Amino acid sequence: MDLVRHLRYFTVVAEELHFGNAAIRLGMAQPPLSQRIKRLEEELGVRLFDRSARQVRLTEAGRLLLAEAREIVTRVDRLHELAKQGEGAVLKVGVPPDLAPAVLAALIAGFRETNPGVRLAPAEIWTADQVTALTEGAIDVGLVRHPVAAPGLRFGQVLVQVQGVLLAAGDPLTGVGEVHLADLAGRELLMPPKEGEPGLHAEMLSECRRHGYVPVQVHQGAGLGLVLAGAAVAFGPKAEHPGVAWRPLLGSPITCRVSTAWRVATAPAGDMVADFSVVAVRTLKENAGMTDEGAVPARRISRRPGMLA
Repeated sequence: MDLVRHLRYFTVVAEELHFGNAAIRLGMAQPPLSQRIKRLEEELGVRLFDRSARQVRLTEAGRLLLAEAREIVTRVDRLHELAKQGEGAVLKVGVPPDLAPAVLAALIAGFRETNPGVRLAPAEIWTADQVTALTEGAIDVGLVRHPVAAPGLRFGQVLVQVQGVLLAAGDPLTGVGEVHLADLAGRELLMPPKEGEPGLHAEMLSECRRHGYVPVQVHQGAGLGLVLAGAAVAFGPKAEHPGVAWRPLLGSPITCRVSTAWRVATAPAGDMVADFSVVAVRTLKENAGMTDEGAVPARRISRRPGMLA
């Protein structure tokens, strides 16, 4: 157990005397906060709070421990600050594992130009894990996919990336100009992990069903091996992959919405987070073909016999 982190949760709950308010302040959901306070109580062997339907109060043991807990948290924060001063400023960033290497390289280079004294430390993690890492302070800012909702987080400008279909080079559909989603009937689909991108996963499958494509099977992963082998198709932006062909989807029904995300309380990294968000918008527009939300015109897709409503 990370004792210092749990003590931090304890001090916030003690100040708020309300688990819901404390959870909002910490940027996390209430159930996991309650679970972590319970685990701290089990670790210390004492009950820290008296809980009732109407109020939360510190126990005598909780009152005695609160001052010590605050001092420990303050000292650890000071140690981290001293360590940062020794190595220079570092901005910890979460990015999707399937972000194109060229885009990541451009993101790092762009941020270095505006913040030469700051080292960007990217970690490749899916959106759901980024939300957890942000709320727990493991990263300072993330590049997340929508829809995503998390208390205590703020989001930057939302950009949209139109997705086409990735097919094996020998697939008969590579011979057409635009692929209708219903043309993919009978094929298996490769998608990012559901637990890592739950919002995107649900939204894409709903759009597929709406336009007449119900995948025979949904595989989860980031590599294109199944597509290369002709065992599945995938959605993604236009890119060059050996042995894989990209074709646009008629009506652009599949899109990916992306933005930066950070905790409500980002000090002392607030200015760096703001700079990163500006660089991220510019980089994703210039290097990943993304556009402002609402800039992608909705094109009507003609229905085919047997398509789902």
